[in-house]
Amino acid sequence: MPTLIVTAHPDPDSLVQHLADRLVGALHAGTSELADLAAEGFDPRYTLGDRHTYRVAGEYTPDVAREQERLDRASDLVLVFPVYWWSMPALLKGWFDRVFVNGWAFGLDADGRIVRQLDRLRIHLVPVAGDDAGVYDRHGYEHAMRTQIEHGIVDFCGARRGVTAFVHDSEREDAEGREAAVEDAVNAVVAAIRA
Repeated sequence: MPTLIVTAHPDPDSLVQHLADRLVGALHAGTSELADLAAEGFDPRYTLGDRHTYRVAGEYTPDVAREQERLDRASDLVLVFPVYWWSMPALLKGWFDRVFVNGWAFGLDADGRIVRQLDRLRIHLVPVAGDDAGVYDRHGYEHAMRTQIEHGIVDFCGARRGVTAFVHDSEREDAEGREAAVEDAVNAVVAAIRA
């Protein structure tokens, strides 16, 4: 099954987009699909319609149903995103809020217990961070992000954790060092997908 690569960056010339394009190339044509949420105009706003969808565990809006269909075709999901304020951008958070919902990503059994429904999916993270790894380590930012995303989303939905490959120092002037970090992240994700 193919890999779905999701990006959430408004600049088509960003390092995030470059990294996603490198992943598509490394995984070879036909085995990956790129979902550029910004370019596609995905609306991350959680509305009363989304609340209704959550409550009835179905009746998905057409845009949400399209995203779920893309995910249903994939065995691996790769999230490539910039780190904003030590977290994912609002666009990606809104995508999770609207798409990973009751009735599709999880449900409730007759006793009201959570049933995790995404065990078919393995999720990989490629956060692109402006600061260096030492800052993330000293302040616990990486741990906090991993807890939020890996435990709070991936584990909650029953998906499998893939690789998390940070690209630190993304705004440095050292183009060679930045490219080496991108190459390391691409290689780590591709190796995990092919394993």
